[in-house]
Amino acid sequence: MEEFANFAHLAAGIGAAITLLGAGFGIGMIGKSAMDATARQPEASGDIRTSMIISAGLIEGATFFALAICIILAFK
Repeated sequence: MEEFANFAHLAAGIGAAITLLGAGFGIGMIGKSAMDATARQPEASGDIRTSMIISAGLIEGATFFALAICIILAFK
């Protein structure tokens, strides 16, 4: 089992990179969609902004959880 110890750090790094890329693309798509919606209906910009911030916060929470799992697995 010791021969695979170095691969745990590599796998955790790859997992963290994939997690961050997914979160970045997801939050970017949320921002793009919110800007498109605001351009179509400027009077609804407050509701759209609120929904965008809540969605981005949920994505960031899931990202932090996944990164914590990667760190825990790397040092286990």
